[in-house]
Amino acid sequence: MTNVSIYLENGTYLQAKSFGAKGTSVGEIVFNTSLTGYQEIISDPSYAGQFITFTMPEIGNVGVNDEDMESANAHCKGVIVRQYQPQHSSFRAQEALHTFLEKEGVLGICDIDTRFLTKMIRTQGAMMMVASTEVSDPEALKQILETSPRIEEINYIQEVSTKTAYHHSSGVYDPFLFRYNDAPEVKGRIVAIDFGVKRNILNELTQVGLEVEVIPNTFSADTLIARYDAQEIDGVFLSNGPGDPLVLKQEQEEIKKLIARKIPLFGICLGHQLLSIAHGYDTHKLKFGHHGGNHPVKNIQTGMVEITAQNHNYNVPEAVRAIAEVTHINLFDNTIEGLRYKDSPIFSVQHHPEASPGPKESRAIFMEFLSLIQR
Repeated sequence: MTNVSIYLENGTYLQAKSFGAKGTSVGEIVFNTSLTGYQEIISDPSYAGQFITFTMPEIGNVGVNDEDMESANAHCKGVIVRQYQPQHSSFRAQEALHTFLEKEGVLGICDIDTRFLTKMIRTQGAMMMVASTEVSDPEALKQILETSPRIEEINYIQEVSTKTAYHHSSGVYDPFLFRYNDAPEVKGRIVAIDFGVKRNILNELTQVGLEVEVIPNTFSADTLIARYDAQEIDGVFLSNGPGDPLVLKQEQEEIKKLIARKIPLFGICLGHQLLSIAHGYDTHKLKFGHHGGNHPVKNIQTGMVEITAQNHNYNVPEAVRAIAEVTHINLFDNTIEGLRYKDSPIFSVQHHPEASPGPKESRAIFMEFLSLIQR
């Protein structure tokens, strides 16, 4: 391990050890409260441009494997942990976390007080930071940070979205058979717009009987409308993704066309936010965001409390109630977690119902999408 120096925009300067790639990276620091699933979190495209601080104190003990990847690569800027365990112990592991991060060009930072960082973020809010194994002078790091673009100024969707369309055919992963389920009988056909989609979202859509075609974020609404009118597709899914949704001006305009045609739409996370913006209700940034696998959300329709996975820094405004029914509420801060739009075949959720690696309490939402397009 080599030394790594850290400078945050509030003036905090720290030193720690590096266990991943070497170099200098600038990004936004957030914290994640999940107890398991660090590989799924690291490979979630929604973390593009961010340093992930894990509140779970020991990371690396189960290594890394191909099956648990949520995308083809790791898109985060860095991983911050209290203690890194290089000696992994799992029969599923194919390599150590540090070798994976080295190949992906992601900084790994350990031997640092993650409790201190988490409390600071919780109190002062998510902030930009720079970490470097090359530069240790605080003033030099401050200069790098001040001259680098902020996360809300960067369109990370261009980086994480697929460049070509493809069909997704596998169902959810079966942990007992150690393979992905085969696609069941097709009950509907949809197009999934990839803003940084997680693989398990596609798995869940396929598992309920949907034939899924994934297309880039540079989609044409007119083309999709023509395909819908020709009964080639039954609906459109808007995926999760990184960054500030207000940056995505072109995507907002295309979504407005889909809304006007009343095509059945389902959005998760960023897709949920884009639907609100396209209806005229801009999102706002939360103080430190919601990141973790243990957030209670009340399903207003059933009265049940679902423990959910979360990964977002932005939220839709209360004013959206004027045009949509609130279906889910976050019980930590009462922010909106789900909407069903009035007089339109459109609904969305802010949390991640696919929740790889868990919990799975909200996965029934995918069946709701199938029911919507069948109606």
